[in-house]
Amino acid sequence: MSVRRNLLRLHAALVLGALVGVLAGCEGEHPQSTFRPVTEYGVILDRLFDHTVWWTMPVLALVWIVLLYVVFRYRERPDAATPRQIHGNAKLEVAWTIGPAIIVAAIAVPTIRTIFAVQPKPPADALKVEVIGHQWWWEFRYPDFGGITTANELRIPTGRTIDLVMRSADVIHSFWIPRIGGKRDVNPLPAQPGHPEHGATTAHPNHIIFRTDSVGVFYGQCAEYCGDSHAVMRVRAVVSTPEDFDRWVQAMNVAPAPAPGSLEAQGKQIFETHACVACHTVNGTNARGVLGPNLTNVGQRLYIGDQDRLKTTPENLARWITNPQEFKPGAKMPGTKQSGGGLPPTGLTDEQVRAVAAYLYSLGRTTPAAPAPTTTTDTTSTSGMK
Repeated sequence: MSVRRNLLRLHAALVLGALVGVLAGCEGEHPQSTFRPVTEYGVILDRLFDHTVWWTMPVLALVWIVLLYVVFRYRERPDAATPRQIHGNAKLEVAWTIGPAIIVAAIAVPTIRTIFAVQPKPPADALKVEVIGHQWWWEFRYPDFGGITTANELRIPTGRTIDLVMRSADVIHSFWIPRIGGKRDVNPLPAQPGHPEHGATTAHPNHIIFRTDSVGVFYGQCAEYCGDSHAVMRVRAVVSTPEDFDRWVQAMNVAPAPAPGSLEAQGKQIFETHACVACHTVNGTNARGVLGPNLTNVGQRLYIGDQDRLKTTPENLARWITNPQEFKPGAKMPGTKQSGGGLPPTGLTDEQVRAVAAYLYSLGRTTPAAPAPTTTTDTTSTSGMK
């Protein structure tokens, strides 16, 4: 009786667990869902996943049916005789050897074709974007536009093939924006100091090549554990019309001068005369540091440090400047009273922090705004990665 009771409890727990899993899957739309791709690259991968599922689900069902049959049919019973022993069955052994081989081939062939399909050579007119992973933020450089550089928000236009050329400045990262598709390791290259093969004449960064016709903001994440703040190493692709993208490019080369005597002007003077310029760049100023994120037009970014709880406001900028480790443990940026990255505290007063925050918030506020994060226009083209 106790064995039967335990089995019933086990089955009830399994059914309840399965029900919870099904309900969790029906919760609603998720910003990092792979099931609504906005590129042909993502569509190809989604089709491969569907193909694999349709082959593996019957196998799963068959295994469970056989398992449950064996559990109930041959379970131990009081005073039951020893069942007949089976030492082998040639037909079954042949079947479960040939069957899985056929299934593996049915999955492997489309997988290999997909690998080649999602790694084409980029066309000559592709927009090249250099992606550099740092602990714990993403850097984006645009060599086609004079080396424009930004951080955490990948800005791209619709209707044009994008060639992401990816490497790491420190450890292995993995770049993943699910609705765009793919997932690529971002590795230190041999040409970089600290790499075991430093000095090699060839380096092979990874690539993601895609095109989208969907305007919106698409969320992503570092998918390779890379240290203390791996979980908050997020990224966003901000896709806009070609006209808005061109206006953004033009604005990235201009640093608006704040009004003389304003709080923003005070903040600019403090920013340019303190340690900020050693790590950060603001185009059009004497700030030319490259250790930290480029802050050109930082006021237009949706979030600070790509933290969802830190929308870009003067108040949140001040909180970040005061203590970045509060939001990204292990951050290499020092706070006003905390060291970071081997650098001493900045020592800025609260008044100075407010002034610098006001100045940074003013940068880029007149440039085209990013599409609303909660609104996406899906007009995905699946005609080919041109």
